[in-house]
Amino acid sequence: MTAIPVALQMFTLREESSKDFTGTLKKVAELGYEGIEFAGYGDLTTAELKVVMDDLGLRAAASHIPLIEMEADLTKIIDDQHRIGSNKLVCPYLPPERRTEEDYRELITLLNRFGETCSKEGITLCYHNHDFELEKLSDGRTALETIFEETNPDWVKAEFDIYWLTKAGQNPLAWIKQYPNRTPIIHLKDMTTDEEQFFAELGTGGVDIESVLEKGAEANVEWWIVEQDRSKRSPLESIEISMKYLKKRLPHLANV
Repeated sequence: MTAIPVALQMFTLREESSKDFTGTLKKVAELGYEGIEFAGYGDLTTAELKVVMDDLGLRAAASHIPLIEMEADLTKIIDDQHRIGSNKLVCPYLPPERRTEEDYRELITLLNRFGETCSKEGITLCYHNHDFELEKLSDGRTALETIFEETNPDWVKAEFDIYWLTKAGQNPLAWIKQYPNRTPIIHLKDMTTDEEQFFAELGTGGVDIESVLEKGAEANVEWWIVEQDRSKRSPLESIEISMKYLKKRLPHLANV
């Protein structure tokens, strides 16, 4: 199995980060994570952050940046990615007030425009899904299908979230196969098998993580991203459990 590195989406540790951003990054590195997917840079400038990352041996896998911020100043956001060494920018979430069919049409236009700009700067723009994009539009396609079928595949890639796809009744592996060479980063998540369908540590729920991991090299995945939106234990304990699961399945992590 190709050695695809593993990063953590820092939204998982948002409370810990708000108290001690640098210290939290240190704990993530100590657990064996090789990179970070950012959801904000804490109290650090991007220049300061790069120094901290280098000291900890961490790499910037990607950054989640709200669409409204991209609309406001994409140039600054791109500059920030260059400073921290990130070559992937992710649209993480559509607020409820931007989910009509007309909104999705506008989103496609924006993603194409932003994606082209990012591409010229050596940055890959990705779209991260939840479950609401799996609702069907008037033409019978899901919003997620529409997004990827009507954006330029050279400019707009996917960050499939396997928890949200599963929660929507979809097969994550089928989506990865449907869009070859378009999934440079994937959110690894698990889900409890009870009616609550709560966020679970990797390997403790019912999501078919194994088949996704096996498909990684063929799908040209560049980073696995671990995220747990909420946890019923300490989030740090949760990400440690998830890393222990991955260390048993990704040989290159064995000595990390």
